[in-house]
Amino acid sequence: MPSHPAPRGRALGRGSWPEASRIASILRRETVGGALLLVATVIALVWANSPASDLYATVRDTRIGPAALHLDLTLGQWAADGLLAVFFFVAGLELKREFVAGDLRDPRRASIPIAAAFGGVLVPALIFLLFTRGDSTAMAGWAIPTATDIAFALAVLAVISTHLPTGLRTFLLTLAVVDDLIAITIIAVAYTSSLALVPLLLALVPLALFAVLVQRRVRSWYLLVPLAVITWALVHASGIHATVAGVLLAFTVPVIRSARNGGPDAGPGLAEHFEHRLRPLSSGFAVPVFAFFSAGVTVGGLSGLGASLSTSVTLGVIVALVAGKTVGVFTATWLMARFTRADLDDELSWTDVLGVSMLAGVGFTVSLLIGELAFGPGTPSDDHVKVGVLLGSLLAALLAAVVLRLRNRVYRRICEAEALDEDQDGIPDVYQRDGR
Repeated sequence: MPSHPAPRGRALGRGSWPEASRIASILRRETVGGALLLVATVIALVWANSPASDLYATVRDTRIGPAALHLDLTLGQWAADGLLAVFFFVAGLELKREFVAGDLRDPRRASIPIAAAFGGVLVPALIFLLFTRGDSTAMAGWAIPTATDIAFALAVLAVISTHLPTGLRTFLLTLAVVDDLIAITIIAVAYTSSLALVPLLLALVPLALFAVLVQRRVRSWYLLVPLAVITWALVHASGIHATVAGVLLAFTVPVIRSARNGGPDAGPGLAEHFEHRLRPLSSGFAVPVFAFFSAGVTVGGLSGLGASLSTSVTLGVIVALVAGKTVGVFTATWLMARFTRADLDDELSWTDVLGVSMLAGVGFTVSLLIGELAFGPGTPSDDHVKVGVLLGSLLAALLAAVVLRLRNRVYRRICEAEALDEDQDGIPDVYQRDGR
């Protein structure tokens, strides 16, 4: 009797209806955050290049906090070290949610965005090193173009088209979250110049207490917030970037309800509760404030811009974001589809994947953070990084807009077909037919 080959999976498929609805909700919230991020960036750029630029620098460099606790930081540092910890806490919750209870708990579905994220980290880093070869100081910024900014990319996506298939939206969101995790790992390993073991070991105590409380489903902010702050402060004092504390705290939070309350089918756990509460704070306040203090680069007119564009750092960041991200994400996705049992979903074409790969080149928040860690805030190289990140992200967004707008008519036709195929329970029948 002839044997039949095992069925092939669908790469970037539509997923389940609950997951599609959740992703759509996240997209709406991140789109608002992206708009606020853009406004904060424009204000910072205008102010830093106005006659009142000295006042901007004075505000950014104002120091507050107790020096005895190693927390005598400038406002810019508070934004980078403190507020971004909230951002990475939410990113950590989202990542854990995807792999514990989301569609990506299936290794076959998770492997593609993970591979794409690694491709989108490796290729841009190699391109940046190629541009800065021979300059050991400039090469320290190799990780700058490795991360995709979730808020900016999703805001661009909302402007480009409201009809993007859910599979691609999930792919972009998961890709951005995974490479944020890769970036924070790089920050912890490559950009920790000195390590104080005592504060790091002490940080395990409040972290463990936080984990015990959340595992017992305690939601009392007056218990959890002090433990989180103490953990953050001790990690900061250890020499590791304090945003790492946000990811560690997030990974302790349970995603599903306990077995005694009905098991996984009983509903979401604390992770979704915290994400719902903190995502508006992250995307609506923490990230825009960080952008305001970090994006204010004094360009110095056309001559200053031209001087920045002549540096290997600026050119390396631009090419790595625009070309490196596109090649890395697209190639990794294609290789996974080519050499594994995963075909591209019938609704999609490789042009769609190309457009989203270009959109992954919209880097901002983490790229600016790594630039400051690599070269120091306010240094000439850090200013060159800011110019490169801003121009590279803008160019990547424009190229992605051209490609995805050409596909907009196809997206609209798919959405209209599914709208006609929806029954009275409000769930498109295509999800019910597929058992999702």
